[in-house]
Amino acid sequence: MHAGVKRMIPMAHDSNCIFCKIVRGEVPSRKVYEDDDVLAFHDIQPQAPVHFMLVPKSHVASLYDVTDADTRALGRILTLAGRLAREQGAGDGFRTIINTGRVGRQDVKHVHVHVLGGPEPLGPMLARPDK
Repeated sequence: MHAGVKRMIPMAHDSNCIFCKIVRGEVPSRKVYEDDDVLAFHDIQPQAPVHFMLVPKSHVASLYDVTDADTRALGRILTLAGRLAREQGAGDGFRTIINTGRVGRQDVKHVHVHVLGGPEPLGPMLARPDK
């Protein structure tokens, strides 16, 4: 770890985190899947015909904060992504996105994996800079 970088210790839940509130049932969501470690729900501002998120139920702010204790939930998320994408209508491919930190444009400080897809190819992942 670089000098001056403070590592946050993951908490079971963050009382101010919108995704923790969704996990606890305090904020409604359109659930796609749920088990002991993971919750999947539709994005409220979908960017594709299929757009849902998979989150660990335990609060982890970002990929910077992941520890070995998070292996089970994060492995489960990756294991579920393909099956759930197909079930939601992304039968010919999908994209997963994990935004991390300011530069990665992470809006909610709780690790989450976006799954996007649909019947037609998605646009480019990033806008290409002019040459």
